[in-house]
Amino acid sequence: LVQEWRPTSSSASAVHMSAVQASHLLIKYAGSRNPQSRRTGESTAGVSKAAAVAELETWLAKIKASEVSFADAAKQRSDCSSYKNGGDLGPFGPGEMQKPFEDATYGLQVGEVSGIVETDSGVHLILRTA
Repeated sequence: LVQEWRPTSSSASAVHMSAVQASHLLIKYAGSRNPQSRRTGESTAGVSKAAAVAELETWLAKIKASEVSFADAAKQRSDCSSYKNGGDLGPFGPGEMQKPFEDATYGLQVGEVSGIVETDSGVHLILRTA
């Protein structure tokens, strides 16, 4: 069971005015909008949502235990083309990302890693960098 991650800050809506920057680690699965890894070029149609979530939980534990940096984890596993840049998506403002991703990013403090965030693209871990 995936619980949608929600920002804990009550001021999250107040900071929606300015741009933020984030990195992410995306794992796509069969139900993803475009079920193909940009890292490997392979289809993710055989990956269940539960398997994607379980794998992402493992990566989150490794990141939190400092076994791997967020950037290295993204380079090794993210299905987004941003894997080449350690998951860095560059700066973005309101309305430029899918709503759950945007809400999660704006709800994070700089340097904070989210829990699992689900969008139409798949399941993500997000690191707010600015």
